[in-house]
Amino acid sequence: MSEKGNRGSHGGFGPGHMRMPVQKAKNFRKTFHRLMGYLRPHLVVLIAVFVTALLSTIFTIIAPKLMGNATTKLFEGMMMKIKGVPGAHIDFHYIWGIVVTLVILYVLSSLFTFIMQYLMSGVAQKMVYNLRKQVNEKLSRMPVDYYDAHPYGDVLSRAVNDTENISNTLQQSLTASITSIVTLVGVIVMMLTISPLLTLVLLVTIPLSFIGIGQITKRSQGYFKQQQVQIGQINGHVEEMFTGHQVIKAFGKETESINKFKEMNGKLYDSAWRAQFLSGIMMPMMMFVGNIGYVLISVVGGILVVKRSIEIGDIQAFIQYARQFGQPLNQIANISNIIQSTIASAERIFEILDAEEIMDPADAKVLGTPSGHVVFDHVSFRYKEDQPLIENMNIDVKAGQSVAIVGPTGAGKTTLVNLLMRFYDCRSGKITVDGVDTRELKREQLHKLFGMVLQDTWLFKGTIRENIAYGREGATDEEIIQAAEAAHANHFIRTLPDGYDTVLNEEGTNISQGQKQLLTIARAILADPVLLILDEATSSVDTRTEVHIQRAMDTLMKNRTSFVIAHRLSTIKEADLILVMDHGRVIEQGTHHSLLEDKGFYAELYNSQFAEAADRQEMN
Repeated sequence: MSEKGNRGSHGGFGPGHMRMPVQKAKNFRKTFHRLMGYLRPHLVVLIAVFVTALLSTIFTIIAPKLMGNATTKLFEGMMMKIKGVPGAHIDFHYIWGIVVTLVILYVLSSLFTFIMQYLMSGVAQKMVYNLRKQVNEKLSRMPVDYYDAHPYGDVLSRAVNDTENISNTLQQSLTASITSIVTLVGVIVMMLTISPLLTLVLLVTIPLSFIGIGQITKRSQGYFKQQQVQIGQINGHVEEMFTGHQVIKAFGKETESINKFKEMNGKLYDSAWRAQFLSGIMMPMMMFVGNIGYVLISVVGGILVVKRSIEIGDIQAFIQYARQFGQPLNQIANISNIIQSTIASAERIFEILDAEEIMDPADAKVLGTPSGHVVFDHVSFRYKEDQPLIENMNIDVKAGQSVAIVGPTGAGKTTLVNLLMRFYDCRSGKITVDGVDTRELKREQLHKLFGMVLQDTWLFKGTIRENIAYGREGATDEEIIQAAEAAHANHFIRTLPDGYDTVLNEEGTNISQGQKQLLTIARAILADPVLLILDEATSSVDTRTEVHIQRAMDTLMKNRTSFVIAHRLSTIKEADLILVMDHGRVIEQGTHHSLLEDKGFYAELYNSQFAEAADRQEMN
């Protein structure tokens, strides 16, 4: 917070309003030093920030002393006139000189404050820019299992909210802490030059403030923690209710949802009221202690004036310094909380930056003209140590072959694809492409070998042209249209009001599910991959749309090594090789006809689906 932003209207002698409890860092010192390392490139600018903060604060501190001198001069002139001293007059020339000096000091103070904030804004934003860049680059290199263990919301919070927290602290609290410390030291020095006795009287009242703060804090912290927990619960409830509102309405659970919200809202109200009430009495208590200090200063100061041990203008200046004395204490108390929160945010970011990532080997290989020959050589994998999934898998897929992978849910079909893409690494064995272990290839090149069409289509907010062009950088309009024609998507695109310039919304709800799938196929065709992965690409569309998608996929699969995961076995009859998986093992493999003749697990699956289809036709 800025210096002016922290000042209360009534001053005080200690920390003012209570802040809510903040998350504390696990290793404050280590994280603090590491965060400060990001400021080293900006050391010259930071020195300039410190100098401008110092000058701005010094000019502000000098002002009360000068105003006290003007008051003393005015008082002396008035007293001489009252006593009838010949030639007595008020030295307005001296007073106006002080006024002009004060105006200059305040202008200079404001100017240096502006320069300080301007310089610090640049430092803060440059530092956080680099931090965000590092986080973004790191997240792009992280293995998939990192995202399995960390919720997307948590990763997003670290990448966005925590970096923003650091930015705000650097820009505001760092300069405020400098000005607070300089103000505190400067005010004590100025008060000591006026009267050591009055300074001692003021300092005696400080412990009263901290005793009161300690007592209130003990009681309020618990309520603030409850408030934070209940805010999280009510946010989660509201998010669930809005995302699942159709299901809630379908099952008639509106009243139950409202009652649950009322209960949560009531608990939040109770804890928030208690927390805010306790923190709210902080300032009145501080004002009470402050007023006791003012009374003591006035009484002792009055006695000193009568004894001519101090000038009356110095009493005025001292009272102003007494008011200023409470402000930096208040700021430092608030900033200490903010810094704790900031270091905790930095620690969360550094946890991302320090997370283990899969690095390409120094001598990573690059395939010149890949053909797409894939071999699984004694591959074993498990997500958890005590739960085997794939054991000793051996598959040989020739270049240009289409391989269908079938089996019940949880058989390991998608896991096999994840291993192929090297989203996960094998525990033992190896997977080769054209005879080269995928772990020896550059990850970027490995992924460029593949095109993927998944069950859950992913389209971003933008035009249809941009979404298709995502498949290959620098694609021309003609190539985009050719890819759409090959995917049987050109016709429906042309019927849209804006054609290829139609903007898809964030959810992609302004076109149908089947149309979205055709666009993802067009994107894959444009990418022109050597290897192709189709994961349940027709599972969520009607039969008529499935025909169009199947034709598009047939075009896409020509002359490419293809891995097709499918539940509808009727779509994979023409596959060159069918792998039947169960519990992570390939229990059968062959062509559609050979597997039916074997009358094994695949034949049972196929016949059961055929029987279900016949039953549906009879019912219709």
